[in-house]
Parts: sequence; C-alpha cells; structure tokens
Amino acid sequence: MNRYGIPVQCKHIPQLDKEFMPILKFNRAFLTNAKKPVSIAVERDRGQVAVKHTFIHGTPDMAEADRYYMDRLVKTMLWMQGGFKIYVAGDEGICQYLKETYCAGGARAFDADFMAGVYEHPFEVVSCEKVPEEKSAPEAMGRHLDGCRIGFDAGGSDRKVSAVVDGETVYSEEVVWFPKINEDPDYHYDGIVAALKSAAEHMPRVDAVGVSSAGVYIDNRTMVASLFLKVPKDAFEAKVKDIYIRAIRDTFGDVPFAVVNDGDVSALAGAMCMDDNSVLGIAMGTSEAVGYVDGEGRVTGWLNELAFMPVDVNPDAMEDEWSGDIGCGVKYFSQDGVIKLAPRAGIALAESLSPAEKLKEVQKLMEQDNPHAAAVYESIGVYLGHTLAFYYDLYQCKHVLLLGRVMSGKGGDIILDTCKKVLADEYPELTGKILPELPDEKFRRVGQSMAAASLPALH
Repeated sequence: MNRYGIPVQCKHIPQLDKEFMPILKFNRAFLTNAKKPVSIAVERDRGQVAVKHTFIHGTPDMAEADRYYMDRLVKTMLWMQGGFKIYVAGDEGICQYLKETYCAGGARAFDADFMAGVYEHPFEVVSCEKVPEEKSAPEAMGRHLDGCRIGFDAGGSDRKVSAVVDGETVYSEEVVWFPKINEDPDYHYDGIVAALKSAAEHMPRVDAVGVSSAGVYIDNRTMVASLFLKVPKDAFEAKVKDIYIRAIRDTFGDVPFAVVNDGDVSALAGAMCMDDNSVLGIAMGTSEAVGYVDGEGRVTGWLNELAFMPVDVNPDAMEDEWSGDIGCGVKYFSQDGVIKLAPRAGIALAESLSPAEKLKEVQKLMEQDNPHAAAVYESIGVYLGHTLAFYYDLYQCKHVLLLGRVMSGKGGDIILDTCKKVLADEYPELTGKILPELPDEKFRRVGQSMAAASLPALH
C-alpha cells in the first residue's frame, strides 16, 4: 500500500474495507526517512500547552506528504488536548500551509471555528523560532465517598441520579427526557433541578454534587454539548453555559460541585472498579465518546474528542457530515461504522430506519450467528486493533474500557477478540502494556452517576 509516496506495510486489513490504512502505520513509515526537525505547540485554557517535536522531509518531491502528515498531526493534537493557538517552529512553508488550512474558508475551517468557540478566543497559527514549553494542569478528581452526595448523569435519552451516603447508593432513579429536541433551556434546567431534588429527599443533607454530562466543560461551564443542540445561540450564552452551576447553587447553595465530561467520568468509574489508573474509556454508540484518567488517577482537562481525530489515511474514506473531514473515528467506532459496513457485507438496511434501528437490525442478525453480520464486527475489530495502538502512542494508557451499544452482545465479543489478535500480531511490543476489556458487573454496579457523585472533594 502506498499513500502520498509513502509505502506502508500492513498484515491485517478489514475484509469489508480493503483500502483502510491505519494512521499509526503511515506515521511510522513517513518518519523513517524524515530528517528535518519541526515542532508544534498547541495552547489551550489557563496557559496550558501541548508540544510535539517531529520531522518532515522538507523536499519538493515530498511536499504533499509533509503537508498531509502535519495537518493530521495538528488535527490529532487539537481533538485530543484542545487549543486555540498553534505555534510552528522549523519550517515556514508548513506554517503558511497550516495558516491557510485552519482558518475561515480553509479545509479545516470547522476545526478552527469549533476551537475558537470552546476556548472563547480567536483561533490562530503563528510562526516562532522555538515553541513554548509543555505545561499541563491535571486535577485529582473523584473517589471521594465521604458524606451525603448526589451524582447526576445527563444522557441524551434519559437522566440518571443517585443519592450516595458514605459510599453507599441509598437511592437511584432513571427518567426519560428529550434534551436534544428542546429549544427552551428552562426545560433542561427544570429537569436537572427535579433530579437533584429527587435525590436530596433520600438524604439528611447534601454535602456535594457531581455531574457527568456529554459535551465540553471548562471550569464547570458548558462550552459545547449535543444535549443543548436546539437551544438558540443567544439563549445558550445566557442560560446554558452556567446551567449546572445555577441549578446546583439555586437548589443547595454553596456546596462543592464538579461538572465533568461523561467520557472522563466513565474512565473514572472504570478506574474505581479496577482500583487502578491509566484508563481510556471508549463508548461506541451514537458517536465515539472517549474519556481518560491518567497514571496518577487525575482528569486531564483535555478534550479527548477522538470521534474527530483521524484514524484512516485512505483518501476515499467516508466523510463525517458534521466536520466535513474524512477518515475520523466517528465513522469507525460508532453505530455509523456498523451502518457503513453492513451493505458491504450484503446486509440490506431500509432507509426508513433510524441509525439506532439499523444497528439493532445488524445486532439481531449477529445474535443468530449470521456470518455477514460477523464480518461487520470483525472489520471493526481490525479497525480497533490498529487504532488502539495509535491511542497508546498518544496516551500510554494501560487499560482500555470498551463501552456502548456497538460493544454489546456477540458483536462486541467479536470486536474485542479480533482487536486483541491484531494487537498481538501487528504490535507485539505492546503485549502486556495495553489491556482492552469489556465492563464487568462491578463496573455496572458502580455506574456513571455513582462515579459522578465522587467527583468533588468536601470543603
């Protein structure tokens, strides 16, 4: 296989996607003969900086490969760690290319605009002689079980809340709601408050509140979240950015609280169950939701939005409708991945079905041991094996907890088994270093809302 003049060797190719080229394999092949040093730094909130020192070829005949590699590297850093300012040292041509790419009207206009919104700062690419030094501020969060606590988990189809007293769940409820189709932020606020009050009724007092919610949260504020998809921009600014802060303070006054991305809370729940750290949680459902707890048991504050991180170098890879980019995780590790592969396996899915219903159709076939359905899950398993090696390269994560509807049932078992085979065969150096696994009953008992309750420390 060859991409942009870079020959890539790969033993395991998905049988339903023969043109798939793992980005880690491409990167390693690209760097074999790249000798010109280039450094990239990405600045995000509170002066935090992520840095990558790398190499390009720097010759006219490899200019296209150089540009492609650097674009994918910057994109990876942005969606993993987040940021609004890119520093480039070592090559003016690459800097100019990135300026023209990550701007209004450029190929990555979506990424630049998204990051500017998240960090409330204009997005820019600047040239420098030397990039700033790495700086991060991970926070020790969670595992606090003392006192009377509320854990709230805001999902897209239901909301869960738990009352936890000294580590024991004394009450839990799950209520159906419809946040993604409601324009009025008061609908969301009222639902949150109702859940908090319901849990509070089952405890003598409320000492702390932890919230797990889909989206991007900085200093407990909602920056971007699909739960509030229909809320108009002015109402979002006025009533959604501080919705959890208002709901908690209006209900309980000045109690400690924390609002954290649901992927990070899933990873925390896994770490609590395994009594270990360095956990990457990947939920394959409507999208690919990811969270991370580092080797010290801390939440990093990174975006971890790996749904929009590139995983496939194939120039004809499927486009993500939202970002307009191709080859990104959402089309491989979500129900979209199953739906993409099903027709290639000879499974006809009615267009009238919703994406969730299409996934259920393939799952039904899998429960009947249908070989066409099995081929879908085997191909996803190959995707996953290669991509987990890439994720390890980025995170050095020991545990990978695989969650979500796509991982349920027999299909999930096939994905996991195939993934492990690919890792063992293609990346033997990772044996014993990265451990992909499905959640056990203990994890299900701890649950998202229980882990959320443990987030804040008491004053």
